[in-house]
Amino acid sequence: MKLDNIRNFCIIAHIDHGKSTLADRIMELTKAVDERTFRDQLLDSMDLERERGITIKSHPVSMSYTAKDGETYLFNLIDTPGHVDFTYEVSRSMSACEAAILLVDAAQGVQAQTVANTYLAVDANLEIIPCLNKVDLPSADIPGCKHQVEEALAIPMDDCALVSSKTGMGVPDLLERIVTLVPPPRSEHPDGPLRAVIFDSLYDAYRGVIPYVRIVDGTVKAGDNIQFMGSGLWTQVKEVGIFTPKMRPVSTLSAGQVGYIIGTIKDPREIRTGDTITLRNAPAPEPLPGFREVRPMVFAGLYPVSTDEYEKLRTSLEKLQLNDAAFSWHAESSVALGFGFRCGFLGLLHMEIVQERLRREFNCDVISTHPAVVYLVHTNDGKVKEIDNPIRMPDPADIDYIEEPLIRATIITPTASIGDLMRVVMDHRGTVDKTDSLDGTRVILTCTLPLNEILVDFNDTLKSVSHGYASMDYVHCGYQVSPIVRMDILLNGDPVDAFACMVHRDRARARGKEICAALKESIPPHMFKIPIQAAIGGNIVAREDIRPFRKDVTAKLYGGDVTRKQKLLKKQAEGKKRMKQCGTVNVPQEAFIAVLRSSSEEK
Repeated sequence: MKLDNIRNFCIIAHIDHGKSTLADRIMELTKAVDERTFRDQLLDSMDLERERGITIKSHPVSMSYTAKDGETYLFNLIDTPGHVDFTYEVSRSMSACEAAILLVDAAQGVQAQTVANTYLAVDANLEIIPCLNKVDLPSADIPGCKHQVEEALAIPMDDCALVSSKTGMGVPDLLERIVTLVPPPRSEHPDGPLRAVIFDSLYDAYRGVIPYVRIVDGTVKAGDNIQFMGSGLWTQVKEVGIFTPKMRPVSTLSAGQVGYIIGTIKDPREIRTGDTITLRNAPAPEPLPGFREVRPMVFAGLYPVSTDEYEKLRTSLEKLQLNDAAFSWHAESSVALGFGFRCGFLGLLHMEIVQERLRREFNCDVISTHPAVVYLVHTNDGKVKEIDNPIRMPDPADIDYIEEPLIRATIITPTASIGDLMRVVMDHRGTVDKTDSLDGTRVILTCTLPLNEILVDFNDTLKSVSHGYASMDYVHCGYQVSPIVRMDILLNGDPVDAFACMVHRDRARARGKEICAALKESIPPHMFKIPIQAAIGGNIVAREDIRPFRKDVTAKLYGGDVTRKQKLLKKQAEGKKRMKQCGTVNVPQEAFIAVLRSSSEEK
């Protein structure tokens, strides 16, 4: 296929604006999939994606399209996620494209992630093709949506595409626009040394590591010896192919194409997303620019339920990281939970999805600790430590001050909900920096909040007070000094490191009460009374008691003086006192889950 006849593009939008459905219609019209194997949301291949109705992974597909001018074009489409937690997935997909279809729901208008994804496309120098979806709905406001896009994104909407992904209306016209408006791939050396960038990868139990690549210069075919310029590793190519959307072998991948390369690499740690592939016997002089390093925003510990599954969990994390470059991990240990891993995520939904994928795809049952963020701890000797685990917190006497991470949130909400939303922001220790009117009925709030405050329940509260109409996107924007303290949970006087957490001093008492109450409900009674205490240093800020089992030692008495009964009860009390001194508390797995859930009910 000539370079001039290749069109590489992605679909970007806010969550639930119809990206996957539009991809379905495009595949139908280009006959990429026959009717017998077709199903809705075809590119959402994971059961988890279909159950939740969201796209988690970017999905490439190659299609052949014959335009009205009689020319045949190769379309390489990538369907991207819409949730803020998967923004890195979107940015990597854009590296394989020259244009982006910006899809806006005509009934909902511009949302927060619409704005964020547009900025990503502008930063990647992509051609943006605006498109209004769901124009057939009775609630669609086409003139209003056009005005919103022009006001918020400065994109001309005089001649935008109007489609209905569900019925297919307007999609044939959109395909012609793609031919006309999407620029063909540019290659400085189409016949020169091979340069291909890895934008994603997959692990196959039989074939090993399969990199997804965009060919920038040169060609690659089965039998070639290729080298990864970042690691220096080399392998022989066994197969190259494209996605239709299933993997289909082809004879050659040439400049401008998107496809996959299968070699002989079995170790997931040897492939890095963003690396450049070249030919071993004719290497390129320099690699392609990689992707920006992604910094995890949320950290939590993942531990195997059974200690025998530690190595299995490690192997599973290596394979999962290959398919999810935004996920990071390193080994750690806990007195209560044993050996496990400290994992970094881009958000709470990302953390939830990773845990669910570990259970489904790798059959790993895991226990998760409470999510935390990275704090900057400044010590008295002038050093700065990054702390993502409360256990690693230095002695309070050695700490000068602590900084917590901040985010700049963009919230789009109906005008009627602005008062309630401003109150929610302030309840979460945030400030509203400015408000901008979008179209008279909706406003854009720009807020600054501590990242720790939005981890668990902020988005749910946002949807609740706005009746489901508000949307949010956020970016990291530095640190601020805060009175952050480490709170320990004591069971029978012994601290349990898995329950330790970092909290704002003003929120410590309330958070301690919630954790103690959750543990009281989930830890079964023992033969002795168990005090559950939340402590900051040597100060107890909350307490609950788990009542003991009480054997009726007076049941065998059938008469006599009352002192006989008192004697037996006194003997029982002394025994329980000795048992409390040397007894151990068994904490079930449900207790760790209960503590995690209690934070979602915090407010």
